[in-house]
Amino acid sequence: MKASELRAKDNDALKKELGDLLKAHFSLRMQIATQQLTNTSQLRKTRRDIARVRTVMNERAAAK
Repeated sequence: MKASELRAKDNDALKKELGDLLKAHFSLRMQIATQQLTNTSQLRKTRRDIARVRTVMNERAAAK
């Protein structure tokens, strides 16, 4: 997900996206703990997407 795509969304959509990403991140962490995850690069991608969403949310909060 690109930052430009996130900036096009409204605040409610960003909060929903963040919630979905946090749930996905938790699921991936549990899969690692139980040794069921084969593609560990998904974890890094999810972490970075969470950071992107939070960055856009913080930019909007600072602009107000």
